[in-house]
Amino acid sequence: KFGFIIIDGNGALFGLLSGNTREILHKFGVDLPKKHGRGGQSALRFARLRMEKRHNYIRKVAEIATQLYIVNDKAVVTGLVLAGSADFKSELSQSDLFDPRLQTKLVKIVDVSYGGENGFNQAIDLCGEILQGVKFIQEKKIIGRYFEEIAQSGEKFCYGIDETMHCLESGAIETLIVWENLDCNRFLLRKQGVEQQTILLLNSTQEKLRGDFIDKDTNTELEVIDKMSLVDWLATNYKEYGASLSIVTDKSQEGAQFCKGFGGIGGILRYKLEQHLQADEDVAADSDEEGVY
Repeated sequence: KFGFIIIDGNGALFGLLSGNTREILHKFGVDLPKKHGRGGQSALRFARLRMEKRHNYIRKVAEIATQLYIVNDKAVVTGLVLAGSADFKSELSQSDLFDPRLQTKLVKIVDVSYGGENGFNQAIDLCGEILQGVKFIQEKKIIGRYFEEIAQSGEKFCYGIDETMHCLESGAIETLIVWENLDCNRFLLRKQGVEQQTILLLNSTQEKLRGDFIDKDTNTELEVIDKMSLVDWLATNYKEYGASLSIVTDKSQEGAQFCKGFGGIGGILRYKLEQHLQADEDVAADSDEEGVY
């Protein structure tokens, strides 16, 4: 997740970018006094008033940023971008009012031609390369943790679709790691005339063979109630199992190794599950014969 603060002389917008999804968290307008042309004492008073309002504006932006991007004393964003058309963005970044926990997350300050939502969109476009770089570093870090767990104990990890889903449903997964192009769809099936539903996880080859869609008892085709890629389903439902989710690529060395050697899906566990290693061995032994994960 990346936080965006778009700030100019007309107002501020606070946004969040998570994957390809952008969200406006909050926005507000401001009416700041324009520069005064008169001389004398009135000009000095006006300048003081103007600086005071400007200071209060920066204070308000800094306070809202802390409320939105800091939860339980920790930053909830991987990186933070400040954008705007005037020098407010630089003023905010250098201000003592700006939370130091957010200061450390600052990845870029960019000039944009617009304020508000248009400025948010423009800032995202301008930061494409740096956002990819930060995601790349995060990906290497997460998968590196996964490999460390395997090397250290070999107990608090899982891999492969069946084993990972078993651990997820048991509430044992702390960090779920999934390749963005994982070849697996989640099917919700039902026998004709029966309310009970069955869940099947199939890759594209298994789906084409159609054997899994036939009820063995009646030799009739099962009704497909729902079909969804497993990656999308996990992205929608992972929070229900108390896990955090990292969707990774195969572009880094670590990512490529994870996809090739561990099937592109796995997790770091909160605790050891006694049965999961044996379950994985059984699946691996049967996979060639049955064509299932």
